[in-house]
Amino acid sequence: MTEPPIETVAFVSLGCPKNLVDSEAMLADLASAGYRLVSDHDEADAVVVNTCGFLEASKEESLEVIREAIVRKESGDLRRVVVAGCLVQRHRAKMLEWAPGIDAMVGVFDRDRIRAAVSGTEPSDSPGETPWWISANAMVAAKSRGRDTVNLTVQGADGRGLGYFEDDGERMRLTPRHWAYLRVSEGCNQNCAFCTIPSIRGKMRSKPLDKIISEAESLMASGAFELNLIGQDTTSYGMDIGEDGGLVAMLTALDGVAAGNGGGWIRLMYAYPSNFTDEMIDAMASLPNIVKYIDMPLQHASDKMLTAMRRNVSATHQNDLVQRLRDRIPGLALRTTLITGFPGETDEDHAAMLQFIEDVQFDALGVFKYSPEAGTVAGTMDTDPALHVPDEVKIEREREIMLLQQEIAFENASYVAEQGSVFDVLLDGPHETNNGYMCGRCYHQAPEVDSRTIVEVSASTPPGSLVRCKIIGSDSYDLLARPEADLERRVSLPISS
Repeated sequence: MTEPPIETVAFVSLGCPKNLVDSEAMLADLASAGYRLVSDHDEADAVVVNTCGFLEASKEESLEVIREAIVRKESGDLRRVVVAGCLVQRHRAKMLEWAPGIDAMVGVFDRDRIRAAVSGTEPSDSPGETPWWISANAMVAAKSRGRDTVNLTVQGADGRGLGYFEDDGERMRLTPRHWAYLRVSEGCNQNCAFCTIPSIRGKMRSKPLDKIISEAESLMASGAFELNLIGQDTTSYGMDIGEDGGLVAMLTALDGVAAGNGGGWIRLMYAYPSNFTDEMIDAMASLPNIVKYIDMPLQHASDKMLTAMRRNVSATHQNDLVQRLRDRIPGLALRTTLITGFPGETDEDHAAMLQFIEDVQFDALGVFKYSPEAGTVAGTMDTDPALHVPDEVKIEREREIMLLQQEIAFENASYVAEQGSVFDVLLDGPHETNNGYMCGRCYHQAPEVDSRTIVEVSASTPPGSLVRCKIIGSDSYDLLARPEADLERRVSLPISS
């Protein structure tokens, strides 16, 4: 007896913002094909799990979600389990061993095959019983779609001649209406010793500038006030496709898009330090719609560790760059991420990192305990007992780093409150527990990764509103604020004698 076709699909998106954008594109594709998308898995005929495979911990999280879906299928609550994304791309040969019961797999270069994977009715790239669509790299994906893999800047009338890149023009947004991620590139050419991204996502592929502008126009026209620029290495934007203006040209163009839509926030994420030029600094300082905020993962502060990590940058270069950024971009907010416990890290290296944090006073900081990943240079290094850092040492170093950053962040938040600073706050939505308050963000607070600003404001104020507020207090990392207009109304009039 032939099973009825799949009609309803639930989606689970794991991992980074780049993965989220992939999920948004696949959702739009499925919706355009007539599938009904549901958030309640009890209503779904099929579930798609878009996985993360960057670290061992993310692999285990992804496998847990996949196995839960398979159990639901075995109990009759689901009919099809489709797995996509980085874990599939990195470990396709082991996926069925780890999670028997997967019905189809889609790699990171083949998200346009998601309809086939969900329907289960189209031929795949795999000869076995479980179909998959997993191109080895972007060039293979391009060739299979009849595209020129070299020339990314010229497109013929028939649509051919355009090399492979992730076109995110059609998306079903999973972020709130008032902010979105805008991917400017994918893949990376840096080859850091600890990183699996080049082996999963491939070499860097910048999105043509006209496509970025078109996507930005569409997002802002649909209500997005804030665009968060993402890629593995946004600093190097355009270098791979002969885009002479690079990041400066892109920021200038996007500033113009925001201005044409009444203003907005364009926020730069994942900037690599080695190629950050004075021209880029000047652009960020002068363009009014470019947020004075940079997310720049620096990873370490010791020359020995930076060399071992293959970061192509020295501690002196990093220090000088941070100083130039702070000097030439007034009010700059600087976020970074660091790695502790990298193979060969000594107490002296750790002390250098602590001193660096103390000196720079980062506005936001995250730290990862080093995780050895198969296929990386550092993974091989970590097998050497003389270089391996024990887990208990990693945990203690992570604790020391975060306690130091906590002290810095708490003091900064308290100082901002003491000064009665005034900021525009972009409201994200109602506070989860306190009626009469909404959660929002100042320019120095990126969505989902930084602290928040809690605003005493009417619950009827719609999310996405930009409200001028005075900071009246702090609560650990978060700021407490009240709209200036409310403060003016609460000032008592003098009593005449």
